[in-house]
Amino acid sequence: MYQYFFVLARGIGQVMFQNNALSGLLMLIGIACNSWLLAVLAVVGNLISTLTAWLFGYDRQEIEDGLYGFNGTLVGIAVGVFMPVTVSSALLLLFGSVLSTWIAHGFNCRNKIPGFTAPFILSVWLLLVGCRFLFPSLLFPSAASDAESHADLFRAFSLNIGQVMFQGGTVLSGLFFLAAICVNSRWDALYTVWGALLPIGIVLPFWTDYEVLNAGLLGYNGVLCGIALGRNNWQSAGWATIAILLSVLLQIAGMKAGLTTLTAPFVLSVWIVLGMMHIRKVSTK
Repeated sequence: MYQYFFVLARGIGQVMFQNNALSGLLMLIGIACNSWLLAVLAVVGNLISTLTAWLFGYDRQEIEDGLYGFNGTLVGIAVGVFMPVTVSSALLLLFGSVLSTWIAHGFNCRNKIPGFTAPFILSVWLLLVGCRFLFPSLLFPSAASDAESHADLFRAFSLNIGQVMFQGGTVLSGLFFLAAICVNSRWDALYTVWGALLPIGIVLPFWTDYEVLNAGLLGYNGVLCGIALGRNNWQSAGWATIAILLSVLLQIAGMKAGLTTLTAPFVLSVWIVLGMMHIRKVSTK
């Protein structure tokens, strides 16, 4: 029985590239610090995605490493963020989690470009578009927010990490996520800090929407970019920095356009940088 627990825990940890059950457990605690309901939905989405991969006979090692669980984890949380928990939203969670597994398998089979969180993005975009056009009553109404007059740098830093999994209600979530990463990899923890700090430094001189900044909405993609590309050498640090900068620009552009960006700026930024790295490698041969 404990083996299944480890698989599910790794599925949560893999949201931030940590193939470590303890990291996943700490991340789940971080989610629960903000919302026990979102923590439950994260586990449900993870379980559905993992079971889907098992039922379809996907690669056992990939299943055990949580590579079919993390997109479902994000789908589960997203359903709780955008919709009240009802029978209808539960069915959408089921559909979205299964769909994310199928999409992830497609990326894994082709092995040409890493899918990262693209299966989660595509699945949730499909759910949101479908609901807005067909069942708008299933979605939470847009909430009005109060303007903030100054930057809260510590909150912005912590929530830049927490918002990777939609956890913007307490700094504890981000701190638990950082601790979870540090348990598994000091280098990943270092790049997490860099990915959370650099977006603040970029936008602070000219950004006036402090509510968005303090809520961590400008930096969570940068956190993922840093972990995805960061290694223990200066060259990879440079590539990671380029991806972080690009993700901030894409996030701002997406928000200005009124899009629900999710982690698309992260995925697009890393794909672009990987393409640049490939071109540079070919040109130097």
